[in-house]
Amino acid sequence: MAGPEKAAGAYRTIGELAAETGLPQHKLRYWEQRFPQLRPLQRAGLRRYYRPEDVALVRRIHDLLDRQGYTIGGVQKLLSSEKGGHAIATNHVEAEPPVAAPTQELKALRAMLSAALAQDAKSAG
Repeated sequence: MAGPEKAAGAYRTIGELAAETGLPQHKLRYWEQRFPQLRPLQRAGLRRYYRPEDVALVRRIHDLLDRQGYTIGGVQKLLSSEKGGHAIATNHVEAEPPVAAPTQELKALRAMLSAALAQDAKSAG
């Protein structure tokens, strides 16, 4: 049974944020290393407390990486370009575009390599 829901402005521990967003705690700690904008408060025992703006940033990073297909570098560029202001639209022109799904390119490459191997097998046999 879950406890009472926290108010929107309440600080959240890493466990609470992980449960709320569905992200593993190790990913949140990794993002703290990769995104200097994400700096939760740390108290005794290095317990992390995420402010409401940290929670919003985690949700934004999650959306950009996992839903919109940005790379870590693309999100870093986007966030650093917004340093002077708050949440500029995620389709910012200067940001690295989302990574296209490479599935078709990989399948074509695999087919080409497979054909080359088959040709080598014929000529060797």
